Amino acid sequence: MKIPFMSGKSETAIDPVCDMSVDTGNPGGGAATHAGEVYYFCGPGCRVAFEKDPEDYLSGEKSIEM
Repeated sequence: MKIPFMSGKSETAIDPVCDMSVDTGNPGGGAATHAGEVYYFCGPGCRVAFEKDPEDYLSGEKSIEM
């Protein structure tokens, strides 16, 4: 069995719904693509909210406080 190479480097992104830092290698809420960009989420609830209204979250009109 081959073990995949892991660089050990972890990148982070900001969840566009709640502004939490998210590990892009293992995002708790998964990821979604909008307008050709990939967004990462801290939890499934943030991803679902984003998928319903991405433009409002990206513009800052909507946000969720954690």
